[in-house]
Amino acid sequence: MQTIAQTTQALPGAAGTKADTQLWIGRVLRVLVVMFMAFDGTMKIAGEQHVVKAMGELGWPRGQALALGLVILVCTALYAIRRTSVLGAILLTGFLGGATAAKARVEDASLLFSVFMGVLVWASLYFRYTRVRALLRFGRD
Repeated sequence: MQTIAQTTQALPGAAGTKADTQLWIGRVLRVLVVMFMAFDGTMKIAGEQHVVKAMGELGWPRGQALALGLVILVCTALYAIRRTSVLGAILLTGFLGGATAAKARVEDASLLFSVFMGVLVWASLYFRYTRVRALLRFGRD
């Protein structure tokens, strides 16, 4: 049985195929997600003033920034590692869902950004892994 990590190889065909393009799109999306989430987690751990203020506006106690930052970094690390990327994506989806709910509760318009990040997480997997594409078949029977 193949692991998801083994399915990152391009589909059979010539170099420059649609599969190669999909693989690179997925890689670029992964880098964008990892960079943003790592930055967010690091700023929470560092206790950056704007981040702590924003968390307070969402109802999070000041002391929770460190814990949330660590959670973000662990989930992001799991997502960045090829072998655990699907687990990381599931955990990031849960975290981003919580962020979306917290922002919806206070009617913060930036809730769409956390939804967008969640979509990018799964789009990256979709483009990189044929098995994920097989699971998420859109409009095909």
